[in-house]
Amino acid sequence: MTFKLILIFNKTFNKIDCLVGNLKEVFIFVVGTSPQVITETIYSLALSRPPVYPDEIYVITTALGKQTLIENLIKRNILNDLISEYNLPEIRLNEENILIPEGRDNQPVEDICSYEDNEALGDLITSLVREKAKDDGVRLHCSIAGGRKTMSFYLGAALQLFGRPWDRLYHVIVTPEFESQPDFYYKPKIDRDIVIKTKDGQQIVLNTSQAKIMLADLPFIRLGQKLNLKRKSFRELVSEGQKEIDLSALQPDVSVELSHRLVQVDDKTIILPPHLLFIYTVFLRQKTDFCPYPHKDYCLDCKDCYRELSLLFAPEQLERHATDYARIFGDKPLKRELFLRKWKNGIPVEVCRQYLSKLNRVLKEELSNDTFCSLISINSIKIYASSRYGLQLEKSKITIK
Repeated sequence: MTFKLILIFNKTFNKIDCLVGNLKEVFIFVVGTSPQVITETIYSLALSRPPVYPDEIYVITTALGKQTLIENLIKRNILNDLISEYNLPEIRLNEENILIPEGRDNQPVEDICSYEDNEALGDLITSLVREKAKDDGVRLHCSIAGGRKTMSFYLGAALQLFGRPWDRLYHVIVTPEFESQPDFYYKPKIDRDIVIKTKDGQQIVLNTSQAKIMLADLPFIRLGQKLNLKRKSFRELVSEGQKEIDLSALQPDVSVELSHRLVQVDDKTIILPPHLLFIYTVFLRQKTDFCPYPHKDYCLDCKDCYRELSLLFAPEQLERHATDYARIFGDKPLKRELFLRKWKNGIPVEVCRQYLSKLNRVLKEELSNDTFCSLISINSIKIYASSRYGLQLEKSKITIK
């Protein structure tokens, strides 16, 4: 069933963080049994400068909340009244855009009363925000003013996980006496008296001239472009995101000074023998200079730069890295020539493995932090019948001097 509201849509032209163009404005609400937050938000954004009008409205609520919304906004024509009174553009509110989580029996949830209801609610909100945020031509306007506190939390968290710089998060602040009152849905152009029910159950008459509606534009930390989130449920996404944040926060800075034959791991200095320093530098260069995805800022769990030892230390690769070897010995050209002559057929795999064993042992002995050690040590992965080698450290954490 489609509820048609009489509007003419007028898109807002925006420039947000260097994004210029006509954005599709998508409003997302979480609502309990107080649908006033919908009209209050539309009213506030319509009166903002520049005004913002919705292309689409999505409401996440319960079965009871949906019934209350339809009874008030649609059947009582309150939304149409707002549109007519303020000469707003046209919009369609489709019943299929009023979303209700399904409970354990696959029936619409009447109220959020159980653990399962909360999980279903979080997954529904997250999936909607995630799907809408895939389109760079869409700007999300998410209101956390309605519904239970868990609903507001989920919507704010979902926007943190998937929101872009041009998306917005709001909370509606209404003069307390007018908040959630059945006869107050927005501030009318012509003030009038309405009956207000106080908290102690008394009824008083107030004039709408005393009402104020403020839309708070809330800042939020955007994590979506920093994380590689693949999971589906909200709980899994949080766990996955936290793991990646922890990994990123725990990553040490690694700086190699070839001429001084040292590796600096944060504030820890490690002196390496020339041959081990060279081997280590090859792997670091593989990470920084030969990343298959140079446009990506983060490595995360990507291991596509890992290579077989026979390829990493083949003659043509040694030619590339011979300058680093010479720098270890003070930029002596003779050292470069002797090095290439000695390993003209490449460094044998068995010799490489011996060097790697010694290198990892030194790093482990020098570092007391096991997490650091696992990140900066050389490790291997099996792909089919071959082993490929590399290190997990983020490429942005590596400096070679």
